[in-house]
Parts: sequence; C-alpha cells; structure tokens
Amino acid sequence: KQLEGIWHTSIVVHKDEFFFGSGGISSCPPGGTLLGPPDSVVDVGNTEVTEEIFLEYLSSLGESLFRGEAYNLFEHNCNTFSNEVAQFLTGQKIPSYITDLPAEVLSTPFGQALRPLLDSIQIQPPGGSTVGRPNGQS
Repeated sequence: KQLEGIWHTSIVVHKDEFFFGSGGISSCPPGGTLLGPPDSVVDVGNTEVTEEIFLEYLSSLGESLFRGEAYNLFEHNCNTFSNEVAQFLTGQKIPSYITDLPAEVLSTPFGQALRPLLDSIQIQPPGGSTVGRPNGQS
C-alpha cells in the first residue's frame, strides 16, 4: 500500500497554531514550527468559543489527556489532539484519512514489524512554545 503522507496536524485558532507532541501542547504563529507552512489546510469551520475559554480548555487538556508523557505515535498523537480540539471548537472532526492512518500502517506486515521501533519515537516539532504549565509542575 502506498501512503500519500504521514500527517502532522495542528489547529489554528485565535491567530495562533496549537499542536501536541512529546513536549505536551505547544503554540506558535501559524506555520511557525520548523516544519514550515502546511502542505494543505482543511477548514473545519468557525468557532464561537472565546480565546479565554479556549485557553482554559487547553490548560485542562495539558494537565490531563495531553501531557507530554501521554504522547504515542500511533494511539495518542498530534492528530488525536487536533481531532479533539476541532470537535470542541466547531463540532467537526478532522478528516478520517488522517485519523485512520496509524491503524492502516499497523495493519500491514511492515507496520507490525516496525511497531516496536516506532513506539519508541517521540515527536515534538521545534519552534513552538509550551502552552500552560511545563510537564511535571503543579
């Protein structure tokens, strides 16, 4: 099976880009990570959620579901985060061709053979600032 790509996703809202990696939830100006501008943009709609409420929500996620140590390349990654946040902000999910990709990779013999190595990979796109409290602080 040929894959079109292995997607890193983020959410742009209130003039900033938010993403999740092994360092937790981070933010930067749109396109501000070292990954550069996106290859494609998917519009998941507009939000009525204020910036203040959104930042409180992100802080809560960063202390619970999306702590850096919870990151897993296949099961709890940037796409999981983007999907969760998109639903909170707009009620819309990100496209299934993105969220289904890890399962597609793991369903192949090659994916199964590489899984032990891939499970050890921690990804944190450089160029962002951690949102909320640094990991381990309370």
